Amino acid sequence: MARRPVPGPTKQSSWLATARFAALATTNPTLTPMKKSPFVALLIGMLGLPALALAQTGKVFDTLTLPSKILNMERKYAVYLPPDYDSSQRSYPVLYLLHGGGDDQTGWIQFGEVQRIADEAIRNGTATPMVIVMPDADTGRRGYFNAPDGKWNYEDFFFQELMPHVENTYRIRQDKRYRAVAGLSMGGGGSFLYALRHPELFSSACPLSASCGPLTLAEAKEQLARSNKDTTFTDAQVEAHYKHRSVLAQVVAMPDDQKKAVRWYIDCGDDDFLYEGNSLVHIAMKKKEIPHEFRVSDGAHNWTYWRKSLPTVLSFVSDSFHQY
Repeated sequence: MARRPVPGPTKQSSWLATARFAALATTNPTLTPMKKSPFVALLIGMLGLPALALAQTGKVFDTLTLPSKILNMERKYAVYLPPDYDSSQRSYPVLYLLHGGGDDQTGWIQFGEVQRIADEAIRNGTATPMVIVMPDADTGRRGYFNAPDGKWNYEDFFFQELMPHVENTYRIRQDKRYRAVAGLSMGGGGSFLYALRHPELFSSACPLSASCGPLTLAEAKEQLARSNKDTTFTDAQVEAHYKHRSVLAQVVAMPDDQKKAVRWYIDCGDDDFLYEGNSLVHIAMKKKEIPHEFRVSDGAHNWTYWRKSLPTVLSFVSDSFHQY
């Protein structure tokens, strides 16, 4: 039986073969002969491998939800996944990145440009690939803490429901050394107090332009009166609120054996209206000999400042993930 002739290469298959060689030639300098071909040179320029045009990028999902029994509602959150998440099987460190008052889980994505900034930091080697989780703390009631009346326990939701959910949904390393928290303004206060109250959970914390809570007992009393107009609080209740919600009070009360439990990076603009509180916390940390980085840069309480700060935050927490 006569054999059928084997068809020769088509134009398409020849082009693909040349394209594959061109792509390989960009990463293997020993494959030099075909560099004489103008067509290959053109393909190399077009493909640009491993140029930025074909570089992997991270992904963001900003309408994710989980059911909360504690808050009795569906809660939204957003996630950034690093560029190699889909192509690997490894587990990643995690940064909980908290938004400020008036924003929600999309704030760091829309205004903070977290995807672009994280991709660039990972690409240039100043940050390690990580998962970034951005919860919504603006729906229902605003804030990251349990309400004094006991009717809105967001902090319980964060630690008992949100963290277990995301760390079991995504490939996240669940040891303290691979977990960090950061945030701006209201979220800066959240990152301060979460790490102060749970040093066993976070390797580093980066409050930006943080709302540090009441700085005095008088401020604590005013704060309670504003948020609970129909309730009269005793002096003991005011003092308990101050000790629980004041970053300054918690720093002063920090046990000696916890001074090095968390790596701290604190950043606030010199024109920020929250500058005083952040400065007082810095001074208290210096007096307590708590190691920390304190940065004051030119800027105010705005996204321009926080976008500039985010690359340093990513680098700082990456040092902790690398067992700095």
